[in-house]
Amino acid sequence: MYKEFKPQELVSLSQFPYSYIFSDIDHIWDILPLINEKILSLLEELKYDMKEIKPGVLIGEGTTISPTATILGPAIIGKNVEIRHGAFIRQNVIIGDNAVIGNSCEIKNSILFNNAQIPHFNYVGDSVIGFQAHIGAGVILSNVKSIKGNVNVIFNGQKIDTNLRKFGAILGDFSEIGCNTVLNPGTIIGREAVVYPLSKVRGVVPASYIYKDKDNIVPKKEIKV
Repeated sequence: MYKEFKPQELVSLSQFPYSYIFSDIDHIWDILPLINEKILSLLEELKYDMKEIKPGVLIGEGTTISPTATILGPAIIGKNVEIRHGAFIRQNVIIGDNAVIGNSCEIKNSILFNNAQIPHFNYVGDSVIGFQAHIGAGVILSNVKSIKGNVNVIFNGQKIDTNLRKFGAILGDFSEIGCNTVLNPGTIIGREAVVYPLSKVRGVVPASYIYKDKDNIVPKKEIKV
């Protein structure tokens, strides 16, 4: 087991209304094949506390959904979430409170923590998006390898077999992904890390580092006011 990839190392479990679904999860990506099972359990648990807008879809108080958005269940959407024009929630999605799902974004088999921002023309497949993580316009979280096989996480020169055929990315709390970037399958972005626009990322970007390109990953410097 790699302790660097335990859920609490990348995301604040206190910033997710159903954090207990991560109990007994060793590597954070281990939750991905369990999302459907977890949602079905939550639907039964929460059916009297949330509004069911269609079979298998619960939403929290204050959530707004554009009439042009499409939501396929099972899905659980928290409080004060904003789902904008043309968004497509494509089954097995859990969204925390105060998140934004924007224009023409597609999300499937993923978990979004509170305040996650997926605002413009994004694809998020088989991924976990941490607290207040922000994805710029046009960012794609690719979830399937072009060459068939399990997705590996590349870490310290080693390939870690996730035993998953579909796995997009993990975005730690407060991470920032620049516009029109592609995160390749199995990418891990640490807490408060920044990825420059137009990047193509594979592997692990450490917490509080800036990804400029694959040969130029540098620590953040404190900005003096």
